[in-house]
Amino acid sequence: MTDYTIYGIRNCDTMKKAMRWLTDRGVEFELHDYKKAGIDEALLVAWLEQVGSEVLVNRRGTTWRRLSEADKQACDSDDHSRIAAVLAANTSVIKRPVMPAGEHLLVGFHADDWAAVL
Repeated sequence: MTDYTIYGIRNCDTMKKAMRWLTDRGVEFELHDYKKAGIDEALLVAWLEQVGSEVLVNRRGTTWRRLSEADKQACDSDDHSRIAAVLAANTSVIKRPVMPAGEHLLVGFHADDWAAVL
């Protein structure tokens, strides 16, 4: 049985670092690859309620720059359902990795933060 599910895209360099870090520490995990399995909008809404769009939305990547102005405005709104719809349709706009850990939601890989929670 795995301890955690890590969400992201398998070929992402940050994902690879996070998975290597987990493996080196003997933490069992399952990978949920957005590109292959998609992502449930209800789960995205729950994450948005927990950490907000400022944390969950990756505004630095090329996918963000290619979004329509309407989608960008949706991501800047307070409507988590609208944001979740944009993220589900454009999974590369979700910051990676995301890993629920008890009451915490780890977003992005920062070894010190992960070590404090895990």
